[in-house]
Amino acid sequence: MPAGLPEPARFKAFGPRHIDDIARRHGLPDDIRETVRRISLVLPFRVNEYVLSQLIDWDRVPDDPMFQLTFPQRGMLAAADEDQLAKLSADPADKPLLREAVQEIRGRLNPHPSGQQQLNVPRQDGVQLPGLQHKYRETVLYFPGQGQTCHAYCTYCFRWAQFIGDADLRFAAPDPAGLIDYLGAHPEVHDVLVTGGDPMVMSTERLRSHLEPLLGVASVRTLRIGTKSVAYWPQRYVTDPDADDVLRLFERVVASGRQLAVMAHFSHPRELATDLAQRAVARIRATGAVVYCQAPLIAHVNDDAGVWSALWRAELAVGAVPYYLFVERDTGPYDYFKVSLARAVQIFTEAYRTLPGLARTVRGPVMSATPGKVVVDGVEETPDGAHFRLRMLQARNPALVGRPFRARFSPAAAWLDELELDPATPPDLVAAVGGVAPAGDDQPRRGSRTQRNPA
Repeated sequence: MPAGLPEPARFKAFGPRHIDDIARRHGLPDDIRETVRRISLVLPFRVNEYVLSQLIDWDRVPDDPMFQLTFPQRGMLAAADEDQLAKLSADPADKPLLREAVQEIRGRLNPHPSGQQQLNVPRQDGVQLPGLQHKYRETVLYFPGQGQTCHAYCTYCFRWAQFIGDADLRFAAPDPAGLIDYLGAHPEVHDVLVTGGDPMVMSTERLRSHLEPLLGVASVRTLRIGTKSVAYWPQRYVTDPDADDVLRLFERVVASGRQLAVMAHFSHPRELATDLAQRAVARIRATGAVVYCQAPLIAHVNDDAGVWSALWRAELAVGAVPYYLFVERDTGPYDYFKVSLARAVQIFTEAYRTLPGLARTVRGPVMSATPGKVVVDGVEETPDGAHFRLRMLQARNPALVGRPFRARFSPAAAWLDELELDPATPPDLVAAVGGVAPAGDDQPRRGSRTQRNPA
């Protein structure tokens, strides 16, 4: 164990059945406790001792951003749904009705946004491959089955459907055999993102069984690991029993000639303020891996330019690369967390102006939408009114990458399908991006609210 650190803590998760214990320990009022209990019937809830004792400021609850980030809150579900859950959960005889209500509410929360199940799942010999997504030509997402949980759950998580125990909503691969076969048939793929859930919940030996076979695929040049572990359980790299082993595994990947990118999700500067988190980043970087940082802009947690400026500066200070500020995806408790695109541009621009040059690697606000990653480059005033300047950073159709386009400014729009495209938008971009049809166009809307949130 590195010198100067406390005795290693053993990881233990706390979920819905521990709500009363957490409430007693931290003095949660009864109304907040009951809200957490009700909302966690629908949305996943999981924390650990590090989150409880090191990240949350209990004197500021419920407004504390880390409490908002990890504990279900009133307003995340419709008031009528909350009332129904309260009524049905009060009587054990209503358990069958409660299960039906929970399933129905979840179905209205758009569990798989941006066509993940319909458009992203690849096929091999006409058969869908479980646990894979292939949206962009050069990148495949891989969901190892044993890594489909996290050290703690973010309340905004766009992959919340991975954690609710419904196999029909879950991406999970039992082993890498299907991925290896698929990569052999698709040499254009040179980037594999291992994601979840969180792959870093796995033991090193289990993680090794998923990563090392990829080192035998010559066309794969980059391995990425999407993880929140550095924020929620930095002990994984510092004091866990196999912390050194996982770092040796990282070194093995780098020594193979691949780039290893740890895609670390930091939502608030407090997550990087602890000595453990800073040591974790330093130890990861010492293996030759590069740490990239990304997170969505979310109301109640980080919708403030000062917070983002502090976060990006903290990332730079530990040698990590500020990478993406995302727009919150249209899933789960979306109405609770969404920030308008107009406000997102303002926050990003104000924070960006404060950064030193080396931190200006960050890009945003970015919508990871059905056609691809769409960045809002700003707002421009024109003789015919204000417009959002938009650009395809990444695209399902590679021919669209880098293409700029415009949409009429809207103070309330929070997602791509709420925007009215400029009438001069080229037809191929209109077809891909959709949104509200340009004025005078009688084409049906694409990506409408009714499509996105089916009953």
